[in-house]
Amino acid sequence: MAKEIERKFLVTGDGWRSEVSSSSNFLQAYIASGDDRSVRIRIMDGKRAKLTIKIGASLIARDEFEYEIPLADAEEMAKTAVGVVLEKTRHEVRHAGYVWEVDVYDGAYKGLVVAEVEMEDEKANPELPDWLGKEVTGDRRYSNLVMATEDLSAELADGLSSATR
Repeated sequence: MAKEIERKFLVTGDGWRSEVSSSSNFLQAYIASGDDRSVRIRIMDGKRAKLTIKIGASLIARDEFEYEIPLADAEEMAKTAVGVVLEKTRHEVRHAGYVWEVDVYDGAYKGLVVAEVEMEDEKANPELPDWLGKEVTGDRRYSNLVMATEDLSAELADGLSSATR
């Protein structure tokens, strides 16, 4: 069992763009969710797919199980998505010994840019790049599951102009 421990921030500048080591386009659809668990599929670059099960109510640390699945299966499951199918480009940026994942949303959340960093334990204190803005780790509105199942695009779009500049 893998444990996912991460912090999440709004991105306020473009300084990260020159440090991108790789990028991938994601289509992310939730096919089941509960109070403390979710099942999602993610299609990467239209070429491969993963099924992910997350268990745990905490927004900083959860159990995570992830498996490669056939692309055709993922495409079929995406048609049964609960709520909004998320579209984003994920850019990996290395900074001070950590890999930051900068998600640039398209579709319903176009303009939203969020960065997350996975840590080895909850006490880790990674150096924060200067292109980060407000920390939103505990703000459930920025959970991909909540964004997909509750469609907060109008609410989050109001803060985009200030959050991404």
